[in-house]
Amino acid sequence: MQQTPKKNSSVFIDIFARVWAFWGLITFVITFLIIFLPSMASYLFPQKKGQDYFIAVSRWWMRVWLLLIGCPARIYGREHFKEGQNYVVVFNHNALLDVPLSAPYIPGGNKTIAKSSFAKVPVFGLFYKRGSVLVDRSSNQSRLKSFEEMKKVLQQGMHICLYPEGTRNRTAAPLKPFYDGAFKLSIESKKDIIPCIIYGTKQAMPIDKSFFLLPTRLTMTFLPPVSSDGADAKGLKEKVFNIMQDKYLDLEK
Repeated sequence: MQQTPKKNSSVFIDIFARVWAFWGLITFVITFLIIFLPSMASYLFPQKKGQDYFIAVSRWWMRVWLLLIGCPARIYGREHFKEGQNYVVVFNHNALLDVPLSAPYIPGGNKTIAKSSFAKVPVFGLFYKRGSVLVDRSSNQSRLKSFEEMKKVLQQGMHICLYPEGTRNRTAAPLKPFYDGAFKLSIESKKDIIPCIIYGTKQAMPIDKSFFLLPTRLTMTFLPPVSSDGADAKGLKEKVFNIMQDKYLDLEK
């Protein structure tokens, strides 16, 4: 039986996307090795200055790598970050590509909550630790400690980058239900939340396909700050969820 043109096209795309994913992996490793030593120089500076420098190097790296893989990123809404203020920045999470994309494009030094297991990877683990507050999600003690570490990061004038969905969104809905952590952190630290919608990574790396990458234009849209003054975690979570969901649906039109 002859294959239909549509099926032939689907097979071609599938093969291309896997070859392109290999190209993405190779270029990721090569560009990482180039920026590794410059990024480690961040340890020579005091905490916030060192993190500002680290994020600047990471941003340069991502700009180059995203262009190499045909996934250039447009960033909107950076004006919502006011000079001298820092925030809890929350992102939606659709694909592995969200992780290297998000933190480098936050204006100024920031850290991301991240799995402690990845810090054990040779060479890359040193870079990973520099940009992260590490947590072992299987340990309640580790989770409590990481919450206190995130408060310290905010006290030092840096931003915290979080994914309130917890894991990648495998549903058909724009967003998964949020966990409370980011919103409790915002209230206890008295820091506003800046929501951000990452769009395009779901198309570049579909959640139901492994080792798959397609060139796709990506966008990150930072939205106006949401105040935590007088709010409780549940109400703040619902408010931010609705803001992010509305923006995501607007981008899909």
